[in-house]
Order: sequence, then structure tokens, then C-alpha cells
Amino acid sequence: MQVFKFGGASVKDAEGVLNLGRIVGAHRDSMLLIVVSAMGKTTNLLEQLVQHHVNGTDSAADLLEETKRYHLAIAQQLFPDHDHPVHNEVANRFVEIEWILDEPPMDPYDYLYDQIVAVGELVSTTIVSHYLNAIGLNSRWIDARDYILTDNTHREGRVDWKVTAARIQERLPGLLESQFLVTQGFIGSTSENFTTTLGREGSDYSAAIFAACLGAESLTIWKDVPGVLNADPKWFDQTELIPELSYLDAIELTYYGATVIHPKTIKPLQNQNIPLFVKSFIDIENGGTQIKSTNESLPVPSFIFKVNQVLVSILPKDFSFIVEDNLSDIFSRFHAHKIKVNMMHNSAVNFSVSIDDTGSNVSALLHDLQGRYDVQFQNGLELITIRYYNQQTIDRVLIEKEIIMELKDSYTCQLLVRKL
Repeated sequence: MQVFKFGGASVKDAEGVLNLGRIVGAHRDSMLLIVVSAMGKTTNLLEQLVQHHVNGTDSAADLLEETKRYHLAIAQQLFPDHDHPVHNEVANRFVEIEWILDEPPMDPYDYLYDQIVAVGELVSTTIVSHYLNAIGLNSRWIDARDYILTDNTHREGRVDWKVTAARIQERLPGLLESQFLVTQGFIGSTSENFTTTLGREGSDYSAAIFAACLGAESLTIWKDVPGVLNADPKWFDQTELIPELSYLDAIELTYYGATVIHPKTIKPLQNQNIPLFVKSFIDIENGGTQIKSTNESLPVPSFIFKVNQVLVSILPKDFSFIVEDNLSDIFSRFHAHKIKVNMMHNSAVNFSVSIDDTGSNVSALLHDLQGRYDVQFQNGLELITIRYYNQQTIDRVLIEKEIIMELKDSYTCQLLVRKL
């Protein structure tokens, strides 16, 4: 039994869905659970819709119509017959959003976000499941919210692994014996049946949850890149494919910001010793990257770049040191404002961190901290992480850049820099 995950880029148009069908068709004799993300940039559109709805602008309805037209156009290309049930099903998926827009936004932002943005995955999987059946690949649409139980932390739902595993193991193996199963990434539900999401780009994590709970033979994530590269092609003209890497190195790379795999994806697979393949849906014959249990280190240095960084330096206003009670207070404030730390360094009287410049919540955090601490900040910075570094790799990334803060251990170097 295998799990396949297809991201939004792989199903951004009708040709993408056709290609998904070819990939699945090549495994028609396998037991497959297929996890599909929202199509193309649908999540971005629905996020904008939420913002406009909360702000009370008329653009929310326009964005909904744009999203509906996009999906109905794909459905029309795949199913020219207007009487095919997929057309009504796609339209009906959007009714949930229409109901929300009919009322003033009384619920918290994060709750509304989950109820609205989750519709993208529900629509994409509806289209994909119908298409697989249309080409003779017997498939069944299932709702991930019936299986993945989370707490009430909207936009970053924490999985109840005990209940989730019991549901998946009780219900899905029998269904997989006679058909492919198509389900959504990114979404779950609470015990009260309210929709939750697992964090941005959380579809990889969803696939890992299903794979781990089913004891899958493997998980394959189909991407628009040939596999895991040692650097993002938008930063380096020449990159190298990493054909194999360990769970540990994969976890480290995602922790420091590598975007090819969601950070939470690896650990459930490592716990069950399930290999993860990252392969290209464009060049399906390419071997891609295999992530598995191995003692081999990365064959080449890997580079991770994060732009739009803010360096925040925090000092006590009194005569105290930066010790456990101050650190506990500082981290609780970061957590309350949903700010994640990318790099940190502390001395006796100074605690400095690099964070993403995410806008208003960063401003709110700085204001909050200033009540108890002296706070200084610099923005417009860039964070460079090199895994398996040497001086040559460091020199390579420091051309016309000034180091603001530097951290090194045996394997990893982090450089917070400013362009000269």
C-alpha cells in the first residue's frame, strides 16, 4: 500500500489533472491513497477572500466568483457533458463559503480562515476523483475531516494521534482493497466537527499522517522540481539533485526553512521507517530523491535562503540577566503573536532573534515586548543557512553582503546578513 501526494502546481489546470491520471494509471495494480492539495493558487485567493470578508469589503464576493470560475472551467475541460454530476458538486462546494459571506464576520479570524480556505481542497479532490473514475480508475472520494482529529487551534491544528490512527486503521484498509481513495491534504476537524487546517503547506503533513497510520510501503510527493535540490534555483543558477538523504538531514533542512517538504512531514515517517520519495510530475521517469534511514551524510553542501528577516534584540530594563524566567516570558509572547524564531542567540543581558517580517503581528509583538524590555530591531535582512558548510561555501554567499549575526556548529552555519 502506497500514499501519493499531489500539490497545487500538479493540478493547476486540466492538463495537470490529465497528467495525474497518467501517473496513477501507471500504478493501477497498486493499493493507493491519493492526497491532493488545492488547485494552483486557490489557497492564496481564498486567503485574500477571508481578509476582505473580515474587513467588510465587496471584494470578497468577487474573489469567490473568480475562484468558482477557475474550477468550473477546469471541470468543463475535463467533462464537456454539462449533465455530468461533477459540475453541480463543484458548485455546491462553494455554497459553504456563500453562507459565510451572507453574514457579518462575527467569528474569530482564524476560525473563519479554516472554514473558508479548506474548501479549496474539497473542490480539487472532487474533480480529481471524478476524473479518475471517468478514465476507468475506480476511486472513492473520502473526507479527511472524518479521519484526522485535531484540537481547536485553528490554522495550526494539533493532531490527536491516538484517535486519528484508530479511525484510519479501522475504516480505510478495507476500502483500499477494491479502489483508490482520494482525499484532501491540509485539513482536519475538531471533536465538535469544526474544520481545522494543519498550517500553511500542510498537505505533505496530511499525507505523512495517513502513511504512518496505515503503515504504508512508501509516501511519494509529486512536485514541479526533480527532487530535493541543494539550493533553490531562484537563488543559484547551478543546483544539484540530492538522490538520497537521511531522515535527520531532511528534518534539519526543513527546520531551517527548506520549502520542498513541509517541516512536520518527516517525523511520522521516520517513526514508522517509511521511505519518502520526492519526484517530478513533469519527468516521472526521473528517480527523484529518497529520504530514508541511513547514516550517509549529504553529498553536497545545501543552502537555504530566507529573505525579509527582522533582527529583534531584547534587553532587560532592570538589572536582571537574560535567564530562564525572562526567556520563558519572551517565548510565551512570541507564541501568543504566532511568531516563529528562525535564528537565536543570547548573552548575559541580550537575547537576539531573527524572524520573518509578517507584518502587523510583528509590530504587535514589538509593542508587547516594549512594556517590559528595551527592544531594538533591524529589518530588510536575509538569513542564509548552509548545511555541511566550509569556508568556500560561506565566501560564496557573502558577496556584497555584511554579516549582522553568525552562528555555527559542527554541521550548520547560519548567517544573518545585510546587502551592501
